[in-house]
Amino acid sequence: MKVIIEVDENVTEECVVIKCQNLDERILKLQNALSAQLSNDTDLLLYKDGKEYYIPTNQLLFFETENKQVFAHTNKDIYETGYKLYELEDILSKDFMRISKSAIINLNHIFSISKNITASSIVEFKNSHKRVYVSRNYYKLLIERLDEKRKIRRGR
Repeated sequence: MKVIIEVDENVTEECVVIKCQNLDERILKLQNALSAQLSNDTDLLLYKDGKEYYIPTNQLLFFETENKQVFAHTNKDIYETGYKLYELEDILSKDFMRISKSAIINLNHIFSISKNITASSIVEFKNSHKRVYVSRNYYKLLIERLDEKRKIRRGR
């Protein structure tokens, strides 16, 4: 696949054109990822009980994989996604962060982190009983990102 970017000062609104011989799953995923990234609408298409739901990303606590399927968690519900975690990393805002091979969390909903030196630490969320594990490899980066967010909120 070739990627070509043309800069034109006369363009008033960005437009992405995908030229392809066949419309396959790869192209559709690319279209969905671009649409989500460029859209002012921050809803994410999720599935539950055979229905499609458009859930605002700011309501999502975390994503996790289980049996090769990715699930999105809100305070009370669990939805299926059509994305892989690495695709979500590209689509989601900087408010989200990978914390293990199998999870991405929304930094804005963290209530507490229970550090465990010998094993994974546990993240708990505001107004929810749900929890997720942070692997040791991601713990330090998570703390750094949370510190950055605090500094930004304080205006430093």
